[in-house]
Amino acid sequence: MSEKNKKQFGVWMDSHHATIVGKAQDGQGDFIILGHVSSAARDNNSNEKTANNHEIGLTQKFFKEIAAMMPNIDQVHITGTGQVQEQFMKFLAETAQYKNAESDESTSNKMSEENLVSFIAKHFN
Repeated sequence: MSEKNKKQFGVWMDSHHATIVGKAQDGQGDFIILGHVSSAARDNNSNEKTANNHEIGLTQKFFKEIAAMMPNIDQVHITGTGQVQEQFMKFLAETAQYKNAESDESTSNKMSEENLVSFIAKHFN
């Protein structure tokens, strides 16, 4: 499969928001913003174990919502702030549907949608 026909996606994410970039039709055309995902609000809980379990559940839900916007991934580049990118890469590697996808990461500050699209396009070209 040539590089141009692979389903390539980019994700900018922090622990609360994600912006997904990809190509509109079967890996063809230019990169565009496919959507945004926000994680659910965290509840204050006096029980630390319950709070940790709730946090893990919310993170898994956040990752599943992001992955749902990227069907049949061949390659994904994940960028953003913090350590959440590494957690998302691990999530993809442990999920049967995405385990064969090539993934890499970088660290970057929040950027405009236009700059993100340009950044992802340059990464894959």
